[in-house]
Amino acid sequence: MTDGTAVATDDTRPTKIMYVAEATAHGGREGYVTSQDGQLDLKVAMPPQLGGDGTNPEQLFAAGYSSCFHNALILVGNREGYDLTGSTVSAKVGLGPNRQRGYGLAVALSVSLPVVDPDLATRLVDAAHEVCPYSNATRGNIDVTILLG
Repeated sequence: MTDGTAVATDDTRPTKIMYVAEATAHGGREGYVTSQDGQLDLKVAMPPQLGGDGTNPEQLFAAGYSSCFHNALILVGNREGYDLTGSTVSAKVGLGPNRQRGYGLAVALSVSLPVVDPDLATRLVDAAHEVCPYSNATRGNIDVTILLG
């Protein structure tokens, strides 16, 4: 149903909020961002390919997604008894125009699991993709490609 009364069985919305991050943008892509707790205070700019010079929102999204996905991967690995020391996750976030006269994102996650065989790595990555809040938020909204290397 579209009225919000029925919830699908694959609903990935939180049942309880455990943490709230708060950040404020000042001046858009040519300004700065701050977090409520003061831990984040940095200048942002357009990506270099679009005439800017400095940290941009796509880099921040890539940093957030890669660290969150890596944590989900470690969690899944630990649940199954695997030590994923030495594993890494890198994210590339692409920005470009969409068909609705706006802009959209695409993500490529590169996962390195040097201590496990390829079949197990695939299974762990698939499980992490179901656990990761960023994956759940983006699923069906943007293209996310996961590469095992």
